[in-house]
Amino acid sequence: MGVAGAGKSTVGTLLARELQWIFYEGDDFHPAANVRKMKEGIVLTDNDRKPWLAALRKHLTVLLKNKENAILACSALKESYRTVLSVNEEVRFVYLKGDRKLFERRVNTRQGHFFNPLLLDSQLEILEEPQQAVVVDSALSPADILEKIKERLSFKPSKKQ
Repeated sequence: MGVAGAGKSTVGTLLARELQWIFYEGDDFHPAANVRKMKEGIVLTDNDRKPWLAALRKHLTVLLKNKENAILACSALKESYRTVLSVNEEVRFVYLKGDRKLFERRVNTRQGHFFNPLLLDSQLEILEEPQQAVVVDSALSPADILEKIKERLSFKPSKKQ
């Protein structure tokens, strides 16, 4: 979890690959209306996020019911959002923490993503840093971030192939 440009997708993809888990991109669960708003630089409201959070929760519930291990990258900026996503104690949060300059540089250089860089400040404004999360400096290299996460959480590769 974290704001745009924190490295959620990069780190999530790498961690899922290493653990032989499935990776899910939270942005893929946004309704089309949300994507349009973000492309246009319109800040999403809590009401805009409700169907997105509900879809993520439903997906997590199914994964847990089927005993499937997965990594889900999503912003989860507010405690209330994380509460929705906390289906049970097996859901764990990793917060990729950093500074605005780093995030701004990253969102301004990435290509093919609908997130309008003008929205970064609004994400930083509503961000409620989690009390119950593994916190890792997003300025570290992806490999170092993976090592920190693995040090702090007991992840094991899946036995399913």
